[in-house]
Amino acid sequence: MASTFLLLLLAAFIPGLVCQKTFTVQVGAQGNLAYDPPFIQAAQGDLIRFIFNPKNHSVTQSSFDSPCHPLIGGASSGFHFASNTSGLLDTWQFAVPSAANPFWFFCAQTQPVSHCGKGMVFAINPPAEPDPHSFDAFQRLAMSQASPTLSSFASVSAQPWSTVTATITHDGSTFASAYTSYEGTPAPTYAPGGPVNHVVKVGVDGLSFSPSNISAAISDTVTFEFHPKNHTVTQSSFSHPCEPLEVTSTTGQVGFNSGFQFVSADTGFPTFQITINDTAPIWSYCSQPGPPKHCQSGMVFSINAVETGPNNFAAFKSLAMNGAILAGGASTSSSALSSDPSQSVGGAAHNGRWSVLISLIATAVVVGLS
Repeated sequence: MASTFLLLLLAAFIPGLVCQKTFTVQVGAQGNLAYDPPFIQAAQGDLIRFIFNPKNHSVTQSSFDSPCHPLIGGASSGFHFASNTSGLLDTWQFAVPSAANPFWFFCAQTQPVSHCGKGMVFAINPPAEPDPHSFDAFQRLAMSQASPTLSSFASVSAQPWSTVTATITHDGSTFASAYTSYEGTPAPTYAPGGPVNHVVKVGVDGLSFSPSNISAAISDTVTFEFHPKNHTVTQSSFSHPCEPLEVTSTTGQVGFNSGFQFVSADTGFPTFQITINDTAPIWSYCSQPGPPKHCQSGMVFSINAVETGPNNFAAFKSLAMNGAILAGGASTSSSALSSDPSQSVGGAAHNGRWSVLISLIATAVVVGLS
């Protein structure tokens, strides 16, 4: 009797697994600012697999009324940079939690133009035309909005660069130096007594750089001393605190990167050193994805931040931590396409479903043999 009951449970449970579908959506294919297809109709538990084409896009959940603004607590792939020469394309999966309501998404890229403002939006289960909440209505609203920035922090404009020629006296010699720097940065003088080595301890007090904000003169060095467990120091930019500089730069800049430095409790502390060549602000972060994500937890660092202007260290750290509301989902390369449902948003539900199924099968076998 018990085995019959369990078999009936299995018969009711298995169809839901078999009927689960996976939809593939191309993001930015052939250079177009679009998702292909732009919307789908899906059932609860279905998977949406987004494939990121060149260049740099995201899939960020929003709402119908605010198409180009992240939904607080919503899902996001984060930015995925894909080069034209890369043979593998990143992917991200979203598990549809319910078929009762539509889900709205957009690309949060704002450089050099707002992708959302150009109509790069996506929907799951939107009502059909002529419903006022159809996909076409959502896209029109996105294109009509004038404020596509990710947050109030991201709207802070960069301070202007200027070219300065200064006379520098050092060690009995006088010479002219032309350099580019932010307005308000210190004069390009050497530190009294010669170059100084600034030691910054990475991870010694939790998810932090210590100190986290320093001033350094030309020819000074900054030595990063790595403490347990596994951290990096990766150069970024003020506007994109948690992304490598080369990913977001529009001028081809390539920043420094220590790479991951794994340190156990019973070993020495490895170091990574940079030399200061001018007095422009330098922004950096720890790229450890965690959990938790170290950058979004406030593990950022700056050199020569202009504290009298809007682009100060506190604003930089706030922008990094504000990005945490976009966290959600997971990414993988196409070479490691996940059969593990935990690699997608809502994956725990699928893991749970398989666990229940396995448990039921095991129980049925045991009961049948007893």
